[in-house]
Amino acid sequence: MTRFAPFAPRALGSLVVSALLAFAAISDPISTANAAPKPSPAGQTIDARQLPAPPPPPSATLPAKRNVAASLATRSAATSSVSAGPAKALVTAAATTTPSNSFPGAPGSNANQNTLVLYDSTGQWGWLGEDYGIMAANLVSHGSKFTVHAAVNYVAGELNGYTGLIYVGSTYDEPLPTALLDDVLATTKPVLWMGDNIWQLSARATNFAAQYGFTPMFFDFSNTLTVNYKGIALQRNSLAVPSGLLQTVINDPTKATVLASAPNDVGGTINWATQGANLTYIGEVPFSYTGPNDRYLAAVDLVGTVSNPAMPARKRALVRIEDVSADDNPAQLRAIADYLYSKNVPFTVAVIPYYVDPNGYYNNGVPVSLHLRQVSGVVSALKYMQSKGGTLIMHGYTHQYSNVANPYSGVSADDFEFYRAHISSTNYVVYDTPPPEDTMLWAQGRISKGLQEFANAGLQAPTIFEPPHYAASAIDYQVFNSQFTARYDRGLYATGWCPNGVCGTGTPNYTQIYGQFFPYLVRDIYGTVVIPEQLGNVETVAFNNNPPRFPADILLTAQNNTVIKDSVMSFFFHPYLNINYLKQIVTGLQGMGYTFVPANTVKQG
Repeated sequence: MTRFAPFAPRALGSLVVSALLAFAAISDPISTANAAPKPSPAGQTIDARQLPAPPPPPSATLPAKRNVAASLATRSAATSSVSAGPAKALVTAAATTTPSNSFPGAPGSNANQNTLVLYDSTGQWGWLGEDYGIMAANLVSHGSKFTVHAAVNYVAGELNGYTGLIYVGSTYDEPLPTALLDDVLATTKPVLWMGDNIWQLSARATNFAAQYGFTPMFFDFSNTLTVNYKGIALQRNSLAVPSGLLQTVINDPTKATVLASAPNDVGGTINWATQGANLTYIGEVPFSYTGPNDRYLAAVDLVGTVSNPAMPARKRALVRIEDVSADDNPAQLRAIADYLYSKNVPFTVAVIPYYVDPNGYYNNGVPVSLHLRQVSGVVSALKYMQSKGGTLIMHGYTHQYSNVANPYSGVSADDFEFYRAHISSTNYVVYDTPPPEDTMLWAQGRISKGLQEFANAGLQAPTIFEPPHYAASAIDYQVFNSQFTARYDRGLYATGWCPNGVCGTGTPNYTQIYGQFFPYLVRDIYGTVVIPEQLGNVETVAFNNNPPRFPADILLTAQNNTVIKDSVMSFFFHPYLNINYLKQIVTGLQGMGYTFVPANTVKQG
């Protein structure tokens, strides 16, 4: 099954899908006294697919002036070395050549737009800045092509080659180049500034308040758990609270406005997002502790205002029928196809081409292996689904790893295929590492065998791939990219893969992985076109510290996603569940004015 962790075995139901692949609170909460983010020494739990927030600032008071000597320290005042990536020569070359930290946009992106994405990279938590920068860059690709690199490597005049700038400030008093500050202050192009170091820009300006109509004031540490944006109340995880929100004050309402506000628990309100002239400022890094209904959704929309100010406002929806294999009930598959066809709903079918239960986990200890070609009823049902508007995609080869629990049973649809995992003593799914045999040759072998299974069953080779449980290594993602025209998933990324934005030149650190969901089509840093899935699925039972999830929950998440211009409402459904759940979601999304389209239509932009 496509279950990000935590995942339920097939006998219990499907995954409770969350925003950065988790609904549950982190298993080792970060407290104010120990708020610096750090990888889990025991491995990656599901919650580790969420990035943490930056450490708290040393004071609520903003620095009076920039102290370059002190700016190499992180928020936690720890002394550490600078890891800014390759030297400035890499960026300087941009004037005459296309640097390797430049990426094309997704299909349908605005060819006239080109966005520069900058992030912090110094100090002990510089790795976190890189991760935030990659998340921003992935989102930018929906609207435009982009270049992404460390802010310290910015060179004078670089912004002239772009139509907009996004900066993610995660290191307190990062030594930002004066040239960057001067170019931001001089430009009329749209700028989105998130988190730290807005005080450096303010101090550099002749009169910041007169130019932008607002002033950055201080860090607020009150309990702000809601962000109101476009009339929608979005959630903010309590684990982000210790890092604070930087409060602004509006000096000139004719020049500045509050785009999003965050009420606190003492009757006050924090300006979460402020816009003045061409500058939009978010008072935190909104890529930490994200969830399905999180303030991340507001940030996604604001990214779009920079990457493509002419963003279309389409209202499209997608549905994927999940984990279909040789052991499925053909009658259920046909019933789903009939219903969706009757509602004029094109759909996708995620097919596992080879079903295996190597230890007889569900068959009284007797091993089972079923090739698609061996079960004519399922093959016939798949062809029937195609005739009713279904598109078949490949969902792994076996959707399991071997004859060992990974993490559940070793059975197809239960386990990871391209990643190792186990269940912790506290009932969380822990991401371990890629399999020891993980190479391009190994991954390619599994893909080739899967495609052969389709051919043997008389089915056309799929052009779209869905990694089982949305998890694989950087090596595997490159193989998927070479074999298919798109993925249909949420991405999994590892720190270190993109030093200074030059993705593929670094060594991925699988003790620091993070996931990201997309509400629209992107081309991510693996170079792959990614069809979105962000609403999740029905889950009727609680498991792995996650609550049940019903159609009302999915429709609530869809309502919250309406804050994003051009958001595609995308969910998936397991065919063994009561079809009435599917009907409720389809009817609900259509009632919101969304039209279901084929995944291939979204793939084209």
